[in-house]
Amino acid sequence: MKNLFLICFLMFGMAAFAQAQTPATPAVDQTEAPAEGPVMTFESLICDYGEIEQNSDRDRFVKFTNTGTEPLVISNARGSCGCTVPVWPKEPIMPGESSEIKISYATNRLGKINKTVTLTTNEGGKPHIIKVVGQVNKKEDAVPTAPKSILGGGK
Repeated sequence: MKNLFLICFLMFGMAAFAQAQTPATPAVDQTEAPAEGPVMTFESLICDYGEIEQNSDRDRFVKFTNTGTEPLVISNARGSCGCTVPVWPKEPIMPGESSEIKISYATNRLGKINKTVTLTTNEGGKPHIIKVVGQVNKKEDAVPTAPKSILGGGK
C-alpha cells in the first residue's frame, strides 16, 4: 500500500513539474506599427524629489510621448491633495511628439512625500497615475559666527 502511494505521489509530482515547463514566449517585434488612437507613453510614472531641504525647488517635470496615431489631449490633471499641483499642456500632442507635465509640491511641508497625480486623456480606459515621492528635511539654520574680538579672542 505504501509503495502504491509513493508511486502515485511521484507520478503526480513529475506531471506537475512537466506542466510547469512551458516554452519561452517569443520576443515582441519592436518594429510594430504604432497603436491605433492616442497613446501616452511616459519615461517614468514616478516623480521622485529625492531628499530635499525645506522650502527648496518645488517643481519637477515628467516627460511623455504620444506613441499613437492620433492627437493626444489631456483633459484633466489633479493632485491627490492641495500640496501637489500639476500643470499640463492644454494643446493636443501630435503623434510622435513629446511634452511634459509640471508637478509642483509644497516643499514647506516636512516629512515623507507620498502623493499622486491623476491624468485623464482622450485615450479611453483608465487614467494615468503618477506617483510623487521623496523626503523633505528641515532646513539647517546657519550658525552665526562672531568676530574673535567680540568673543575675547585676539585683537
